[in-house]
Amino acid sequence: MLPQKKIKVALTGGIGTGKTFVAKQYADKGIPVFYADDEAKKLYASEKVLLFLKKEFGDKVFTNNQLDFSKLSTIVFSNKEERKKIEDFIHPLVMQEFAAWSIRQESEVVMMESALIFEAGLEKHFDKIMVVDAPFDVRVKRLAERNPELMHSEILQRMETQIPQAEKCRRADVVIWNGD
Repeated sequence: MLPQKKIKVALTGGIGTGKTFVAKQYADKGIPVFYADDEAKKLYASEKVLLFLKKEFGDKVFTNNQLDFSKLSTIVFSNKEERKKIEDFIHPLVMQEFAAWSIRQESEVVMMESALIFEAGLEKHFDKIMVVDAPFDVRVKRLAERNPELMHSEILQRMETQIPQAEKCRRADVVIWNGD
């Protein structure tokens, strides 16, 4: 008997919309969820990624020969060209991990939670795309609570690196309102 094709669902939305909260609701109902940010963080510890970063940025993103995520974040959120270099390298690796993980799941449906589905052009890898939406002021408040070290301008800068919420909602198969 041939294995059944899995239904792959992307759960996305702008920063601060509550994607992780919504993903947990699906996980609690038995849908396996792949958290792309967590997997990317694991990849940043791999020799392959560290060598790439060293080659591309030299010591600009390292402190005492250790990857410095605050320095990396400064580059990612302030320099579009440098961010693209990193994303073009890391996103295919994350998708490879997702593909391998999906095969191991027994469920007919699997879900990836990721903020950057549309930004990275990953929508072609999914059967359905769900977007989590929330009001702008709620998103800003959530980010400020989650990252108290960020100034308001830094929060806005991070939000501006993503496709506008209205565009994500327009391109979604399903929109989930997570206003409060």
